[in-house]
Amino acid sequence: MSDIKDKDLAAFMKGVIRRNPGEPEFHQAVHEVAMDIIPYIRDNDRIKKMRILERMTEPDRIISFRVIWEDDAGNIRVNRGYRVQQNNAIGPYKGGIRFHPTVTQSVLKFLAFEQVFKNSLTGLPLGGGKGGADFNPKGKSDREIMRFCQAFMTELSKYIGPNTDVPAGDIGVGGREVGYMFGQYKRLTDRFEGVLTGKGIEFGGSNIRPEATGYGVVYMMVDMLATKNDTIKGKTCAVSGSGNVAQFCAEKLIDLGAKVISMSDSGGTIYVPDGMTRENLDWVMDLKNVRGGRMSECVDGFGAKYYDGNRPWALKCDLAFPCATQNEIEAPDARALVKNGCMAISEGANMPSDPDAIDIIRDSPIMHAPSKAANAGGVAVSGLEMSQNSLRMSWSREEVDTHLKKIINTIHSQCVAKGKRADGSVDYFKGANIAGFDKVANAMLAYGAL
Repeated sequence: MSDIKDKDLAAFMKGVIRRNPGEPEFHQAVHEVAMDIIPYIRDNDRIKKMRILERMTEPDRIISFRVIWEDDAGNIRVNRGYRVQQNNAIGPYKGGIRFHPTVTQSVLKFLAFEQVFKNSLTGLPLGGGKGGADFNPKGKSDREIMRFCQAFMTELSKYIGPNTDVPAGDIGVGGREVGYMFGQYKRLTDRFEGVLTGKGIEFGGSNIRPEATGYGVVYMMVDMLATKNDTIKGKTCAVSGSGNVAQFCAEKLIDLGAKVISMSDSGGTIYVPDGMTRENLDWVMDLKNVRGGRMSECVDGFGAKYYDGNRPWALKCDLAFPCATQNEIEAPDARALVKNGCMAISEGANMPSDPDAIDIIRDSPIMHAPSKAANAGGVAVSGLEMSQNSLRMSWSREEVDTHLKKIINTIHSQCVAKGKRADGSVDYFKGANIAGFDKVANAMLAYGAL
């Protein structure tokens, strides 16, 4: 980041990097926000005097703890767990728990920082946090996962609560893991309360919570296209990933009449020129969720083409949905999307575009919704789950879906209001960053200096 031209931004980032050495993911997330916020607040003496942006980049607290569990062979295993409680200015900390060997403090700080803005954009009273462990669920038995979840929650339970911090699932943490953790929390506290979201319907969960992030990514695209008097029907769509977000993104696209030509995993990309059918998608869901297979198996499964080691961004498409992982769209991918006439990108993964890619796309006609806006559907429905728990009610799929569409529409409207350029186009990154910042900043200012 040594080539930053804005002197204020360069000085700010120098301080962030000095205070947080060796945390590149966090540096990237802060820079992505600060490049819009620092020009926006340049003449706001009160925000600068109260050092609001500096305070927002410093987590309220970071909890790191040892997780000891026993594998099926009787061996004692040791992992490290975390909870980053970033900011609770507008509500209790809210954000997922990730179990993956790549989990580090830097990754969780980037996710928690993004979560503050994402949750602010939903309009719900939710602060931002994130947690997880460097535990790899793959290859573990069900009982090993249960024992790990119980050990993890034994420590985490000391720091969470329905009005303090409400975790949810994330990569490596689905309904099974949430169930094990909620059961352990209930045993430890003897309280049945909405301390976790993503729970099963039988014990306080919400309809369409598993689908919400993927559906929300598509609803954001629908709203973006509507600004051009266009629709998603008939559009050729490149989707990356094959996990929960990608699966339900593809499902909603197919239901709305779009042509989904790709999905992927860490091994490579499948290409279906004529578009995937619901039967094809069901096959993929069984492959990934039940059999634990690889996308290369789709060649024999339903005749898909397979590109070993490749991402889908070189494929000609109208719309792109990165739903795999961070920094999956790099500069060459961005140039390919521009060259091939891509109209819009809606980000399903967290921070899937690297800084060089963002710069290229921002200078192009492509509409580009950042993850903090586009993939907020998951936390939005988590917030709705919290409301249902408080009310001791359960809403139907149709009711929750209606609420979700309204929340995404509100997020889109905020992005347009804060990101409109002089030529009438919209900088969705700028709009999301400023709109998310404003609400949190105003709450922090209202609380006073200390």
